[in-house]
Order: sequence, then C-alpha cells, then structure tokens
Amino acid sequence: MTGADRAGDGAPPAGTAMGGGHSSPHGRPGVGARPAGPARARWPLFIGLAGMILVVDQIVKAWVVGTYQVNTVTPIAGDLVRIALTHNTGALFGMFRDSAILFAIFSIGVIALIVGYEARAGKALVVTLALGLLLGGALGNLVDRLRFGYVVDFVDMGIGAWRWYTFNVADAAISTSVVLLIALALIPGLAGSADDD
Repeated sequence: MTGADRAGDGAPPAGTAMGGGHSSPHGRPGVGARPAGPARARWPLFIGLAGMILVVDQIVKAWVVGTYQVNTVTPIAGDLVRIALTHNTGALFGMFRDSAILFAIFSIGVIALIVGYEARAGKALVVTLALGLLLGGALGNLVDRLRFGYVVDFVDMGIGAWRWYTFNVADAAISTSVVLLIALALIPGLAGSADDD
C-alpha cells in the first residue's frame, strides 16, 4: 500500500458532507441537525381575534345602551332586523334566565378549557379561528355578567311573529365558532395540516 493510499483511508466517501450539521445522502439528519418539532399553537392569531371580538362587542353594546331604551323596538331593516335592547340574566340567546352569577362562574371554567384546547389543538388555522371566536364571545358576555349581573342583548331578527332569540356580537361570534367546530367534526380534512401557514 502506498503512502497516498494510506492517506486516503481516513477520508470520507465521495459525496458525503464534511460538516456535522448537514444531511446524509439518504436524507437523514446529520449529527448536528435539529429535527423539526411539532407545530406550535397560533397564539398571536388566537389572542388577537379574541381581543378584537371582545373590544367590538363592548363598544357596540355601549353605543346601543347609550342610544336606545330598554324593551323598545327600533326597525333597522324593516321587520327583518330590529334593535330591541334587553337585559339577559340567562345564557346564550336568553335561555335559562336569572342565572347570571352561575353562568359567570361557568364561563370562567369554559375560558380555561378554550385556552387549554388551543395549546393542544390550535396548530390548524381553522381550529384557531374557531377557538378565538369562542374565547372572544365568552369574554364579551362574561364582562357583562361581572359588570351588570346580566348580558346586554339587542339584535332582534325574524319575520313577523316568527322571531329568533335576541343576541349580541359575542353571541354571533360564539355561534360562528360552534358552526366551524361542527364542520371540523364532520369534515376533519378542513383542519388541514398542522404545518400549514
């Protein structure tokens, strides 16, 4: 064996990268490569959307309370959409009245569950949107219950004597969230990949 042969014994095979952080020819991470971890929850979007819903909900309620009288109906789009300011001591859409304190305590627990679920499952865009809407709506109505002991509702929709429950911006956000979550349950592919931007 010549000196040149001995010198070549320690050389890496052709095509192999010299740096420890490079990948091997077969696509496996090198010694210093950092494997991709699981995608993180989309906290800025989640918190930003919830905060926007909360702010808009409170601003609109303050304007309605300062502009309209309680239990007075004001047409906005004929009989289809009306402003009917009411004090809701119950839950969503006026159900289970005279339970504001109970629902305030319940809402705090729900908010904790929403944040925890976002930490676990908020890697998909649609999930984060649904949970952000849900959190914003829950916070909007919780603020009312803590401040007044009731929730300010004012949107009255329907045709003639057929009316939907009076609701507010927070209720609309919660309802939209529920629709998204049901759609995700029925069509899991809507969640997409956890790594999607």
